[in-house]
Amino acid sequence: MGDHGYLSLEVTTYALAIAALLGLWLFHQAQVRAGRILAVDLFDRSLIRMYVYAAPQGAVLCPVCSQAQGRVFLSTKADKKSFSPTDGPCEADGRCQGRLIGLYGGWLEAREVVTRLQRASRKTVIRLSPEELCALVTGEWEKSVSANTDRINVHMLEGLCLETAEADRAVAGYRHVIERAADSRHLCLIAPAYLRLIDLLTRTGCDEEASKAIEQFERRFPAHLHGLLTPSVDQRTMLEEHKSLIWKRRSLKVSA
Repeated sequence: MGDHGYLSLEVTTYALAIAALLGLWLFHQAQVRAGRILAVDLFDRSLIRMYVYAAPQGAVLCPVCSQAQGRVFLSTKADKKSFSPTDGPCEADGRCQGRLIGLYGGWLEAREVVTRLQRASRKTVIRLSPEELCALVTGEWEKSVSANTDRINVHMLEGLCLETAEADRAVAGYRHVIERAADSRHLCLIAPAYLRLIDLLTRTGCDEEASKAIEQFERRFPAHLHGLLTPSVDQRTMLEEHKSLIWKRRSLKVSA
């Protein structure tokens, strides 16, 4: 009886352990399906799984940039030297200000896009609607396992997507990029974020804030600096146009 009782206890212990493991696995699966956590591939060490091409939502875009707005690509395609998200150069001398933004995409809305890309044929070009594009930044990305990895890029995308619908949130997104971008892969977003911030503040009548942003831009990127991460000639030209517009507005106020 003693041996039999010991055997029964051992079997019961094993059964409870198996039941506990099964319960944990079911809970994990429920969390994955809900988009709260990501079923991570242990062999996947990439920081970016997909790229999104986005220009300011609601802006007037040239035909080339308009056609490319919302296009998404797997990193395996976008990392090729011959890759271009558009079908040609911007016909507005870069004024459309479209950006190719990389994401790991650990939250539900982003994972669905990655799945669509993985299932599509190589020749298929997937383009997100404005609603689908905005869903990437309005989803619960901050609760995902890729939140820290994607934070800067999501805030840049947030600014581009919400300039018309939620200007305050777009401003906050651009400011986050300007103030927090420190990793080498994010530095290229600082000048574009400044220009979009200044443009948005100017369009919404916040000239004082726009002037402060211009001053910060010029301190950060002095005119004598040249390099890959410094503003282009076209970007500096756009900055001068904003300065001129603000100066004219101030002159009109004084004369009035």
